[in-house]
Amino acid sequence: MKYAPFHFKKFSIFQEGVSHPVGTDGVLLGAWADVLGVHTVLDIGTGTGLVALMLAQRSVPGALITAIDLHPGSVACARRNMWQSPWRDNLAVVEIPVQQYALETTLRFDLIVSNPPFFSDLTVSPDGERSLGRHTGTLSTGDLLEAVLRLLKPTGRFCLVLPYKEGKRLCEMAVPLGLYCTYEVEVRSRAGKQVERLLLQLERDPRCFRREGLDIYDLEGGYSAAYRRLTGDFYLKG
Repeated sequence: MKYAPFHFKKFSIFQEGVSHPVGTDGVLLGAWADVLGVHTVLDIGTGTGLVALMLAQRSVPGALITAIDLHPGSVACARRNMWQSPWRDNLAVVEIPVQQYALETTLRFDLIVSNPPFFSDLTVSPDGERSLGRHTGTLSTGDLLEAVLRLLKPTGRFCLVLPYKEGKRLCEMAVPLGLYCTYEVEVRSRAGKQVERLLLQLERDPRCFRREGLDIYDLEGGYSAAYRRLTGDFYLKG
């Protein structure tokens, strides 16, 4: 399937050959993940490279961002997008499953982000390429958490976006491993609707927790003021 290029204020995303195109989930994660004090970042399942590029724009100058993906077409696309960006010298892409990467690298990260697979065996995507990027058969929740534990610095943060049920399940599975949800944003399409996504921050220290809500659209159908504030540094138009 062909996807049109997506242009942001400071970079563009070309999407040829990717398993999963630009979507609201990635934009939310890239705009929301906390980059305070962050000098090393890992993006698991980078796809087009969108989240990695958003974090490069938001991070301190010189922050090093590594992006990994197991889909060859996505890796090639991400490399192109990163090479054409203002932060090319601070970005690297590796074609490798995170399970293998966690065993082979000596790097440890201040921030790990992921827009991970979430189709269950009962809800497999009908698009084979997209399924590779979004199906839990290629990256189980347990494998993801174990890899993060290996790769995260002791004071690091793990930020991700998931559907509501999958997000709650991941948080429950993380506790026995020593990772705790410290920040949760319940994302709705608009006020009064059910929570569709969770933005989650997990850390090793469970001493604090906060929960917020975010509506993407207002009652008139345009982007809400909160969503415009969150993404205002990226979208060409509010």
